[in-house]
Amino acid sequence: MRTPLRIAAFLILQTVLIAAPAAESLDVRIGYIQWKPDPGPVLSNILPEPEDAGLRGAELGIEDNNTTGRFLKQTYHLDAVMAESPDAARAELKRMRDAGIELLVLNVPADLLRELTDAAGPDTLVFNAGAPDNHLRTTDCQAQLLHTAPSRAMLTDALAQWLAKRQWREIFLITGSTEGDKAWAESFRRSVKRFGVKIVEDKPWTFDGDLRRTASSELPRFTQGDDYDAVVVADERGDFGEYVPFNTWLPRPVVGTQGMMPVAWHRVVESWGAAQLQSRFEELADRPMNSDDYAAWAAVRSIGEAVIRTSQVDHVTLRDYIFSDNFQLAGFKGRKLDYRRWNGQLRQPIPLVHPRALVSQSPQDGFLHPTTELDTLGFDAAESQCRING
Repeated sequence: MRTPLRIAAFLILQTVLIAAPAAESLDVRIGYIQWKPDPGPVLSNILPEPEDAGLRGAELGIEDNNTTGRFLKQTYHLDAVMAESPDAARAELKRMRDAGIELLVLNVPADLLRELTDAAGPDTLVFNAGAPDNHLRTTDCQAQLLHTAPSRAMLTDALAQWLAKRQWREIFLITGSTEGDKAWAESFRRSVKRFGVKIVEDKPWTFDGDLRRTASSELPRFTQGDDYDAVVVADERGDFGEYVPFNTWLPRPVVGTQGMMPVAWHRVVESWGAAQLQSRFEELADRPMNSDDYAAWAAVRSIGEAVIRTSQVDHVTLRDYIFSDNFQLAGFKGRKLDYRRWNGQLRQPIPLVHPRALVSQSPQDGFLHPTTELDTLGFDAAESQCRING
């Protein structure tokens, strides 16, 4: 007897088979390049991210594409590289392009992403599955580059909406010393202005001691100040933020890069069919799926969805379809996902989570937009100088 899940999968497959045009056999080759810089010494005992974060999401995306593709005579291949240096990433990109690969997923920092996208040339379709930098969506857009990783602005807007919804409008902001921390904090400052939240204390974290022994004495003094509703931490690397909860001067919740966090994905997301995605990923990778995995999975699946619907593999046809009104990606976030035409950003809800549970998901109810509420997260068309579709 078929299980309900198998019946649902069968019905979805039948819909795809009916909707997709007939096609001859297709081989779809996707290149994946990942390089993450050494973050340096971390001052807390934070658990490190898996070294293969991102790669395993791309692998699951290939499996999912092939599950449907085999009924349509489509075979998907992943040429994946975990580069040891920027030079190695550059060499691998050249090798892939020389081999004729036009579809690329890159999980690298922003500067290298721009360089590799330029080197890939206009005859490619490139997905950013790792760099959250806002400028890639506002001033430094590239016509062949799409983003499945959410921008920092999408994350901080999601958080600021939730704070405003809860009427926790007075915030104590603590910013770490790295460039990423400063960029996250600057993005949050923009978000609070958008949604009517006020920063009443804005302090940089300047200590370099071992908080495992001193957190209970250092942090209460550091967070003294006028009354505030919540503490927001900008500590992407994890130097100190893990020690802020329960050590503040006032008994207040901690949110941001620690505490309750806005993320692209987390193991606690289970609704909208996500539990099925989570279980398939854990079977593949022997660990939970994280945001990098989700971004890479979404990029590979976007390619697969476009190929399935068009029965074409050239980058021009796929790009045109992805930006058309017909494209929708089933992203296990409660609604169909698509791409912003002006900057190539994947529209997507942002879960707000703590390590053990989903708290909420933004956009929050009541934050309206003339096109889609998803465009209340991140840079709307009027806020971006990018016009990658003319």
